[in-house]
Amino acid sequence: MNILCIGDVVGSNGCRFLRARLPQLKKLKQIDLVVANGENSADGNGITPASFDYLITSGVDVVTTGNHSFRRKESYPLYEEKETLLRPANYPEGSTPGRGMCLVDLGRVRVAVINLMGTVYLESLACPFAAADKLIAEAKKETPIIIVDFHAEATGEKRALGYYVDGRVSGMFGTHTHVPTADECVLPQGTGYITDAGMTGAVESVLGVKPEIIIEKMKTKLPVRFEWVTGGHNKMDCVLFEVEEKTGRCRSAERLQIQ
Repeated sequence: MNILCIGDVVGSNGCRFLRARLPQLKKLKQIDLVVANGENSADGNGITPASFDYLITSGVDVVTTGNHSFRRKESYPLYEEKETLLRPANYPEGSTPGRGMCLVDLGRVRVAVINLMGTVYLESLACPFAAADKLIAEAKKETPIIIVDFHAEATGEKRALGYYVDGRVSGMFGTHTHVPTADECVLPQGTGYITDAGMTGAVESVLGVKPEIIIEKMKTKLPVRFEWVTGGHNKMDCVLFEVEEKTGRCRSAERLQIQ
């Protein structure tokens, strides 16, 4: 089976581009499941009920998030209502809305999707390695096919977790930095891997934001209001994992950039 994992979708611009390109890509590559990081899918950061619905109706099956999961309060009830909207599993249990794993029933097979967040240069959450152990053990009771979105800043932390879960999950893709890495591969024990899938949104931007705004912030060190680029040339960064249904092993990992 083919599982497509899409890098951070940025604002309404990224959402519209995904809707325009994803249906054709699904047909071309015979994609069975689509996972997309949507923590920046709402204009001005975060995710809203409207941006979540837009991604789902555009062909995304599971929406993952990260450090901007709870930027918008109107999304809090959504995390409880929608099983296919995930937040990092290593957020505090009990006080944090939502869940960090879901099971998607495709009829012939089920796929588990796990969302984790790194702790290097980000918030001091629970250990993502321990959280991975717990959720992988739970998922293995239901299916051998497991996909992990690891939303993290440090490349070293991402690669370390990749090797840590190698052989226990079908694929792991990194998100958060909005810059695709050129290290897609199948790790020695059969896990598809990429350090960062990249982003979906404006090409001529700084991580989706208007360049002049980021330049001003870097030069003056003063607070600025981020504004997403609208229109222009866009892209959709993603990685395609080909997975054996019976074993959950990854056969290939293909990095894609749709423009």
